[in-house]
Amino acid sequence: MEIWLLRHAAAEDRSASGRDADRTLTEDGRRRAREVARGLAALEPGIELVLTSPFARARQTAEPVARALKLSGGLKETAALEPDADPDDILAEVRAEKVESVLLVGHEPHLGALLGRLVAGRPGLHIPMKKAALARLDWEGSGAATLRALLPARVLGRVGVSDGGGGIL
Repeated sequence: MEIWLLRHAAAEDRSASGRDADRTLTEDGRRRAREVARGLAALEPGIELVLTSPFARARQTAEPVARALKLSGGLKETAALEPDADPDDILAEVRAEKVESVLLVGHEPHLGALLGRLVAGRPGLHIPMKKAALARLDWEGSGAATLRALLPARVLGRVGVSDGGGGIL
């Protein structure tokens, strides 16, 4: 199975409510999310499902991706992608979805712990992801995954405006 990880784009420092879950993307973050969505779509990844943290900034990053990938009904929120969640919780959820390719949209430090868990095949390694960065891994459902790509947002943005881009991964 392919697992794609996407960290949310740039968000406001503080929400009007004061709650971390309510922080929304900045104008630059919204622009970057659209660019990343176009870049990811240009790669023609075959993603069947997008799972996102219920936090506003992650949803706002996931929504343009789901639209760019033309996934009708393929966007689901899950608490297993919240910043302090256990990476094994989302892996159990991914296994239960029975899809060949899934995109997970979330936050640091969770995504860094998840990426490390997948690469090492066990907990303990943390590989931080920058905002709007994308990782692609091949995983058999247990053990270590194979990291195929780790792309910063600016590279994805360039892929989305080029004609094709297809061979990057």
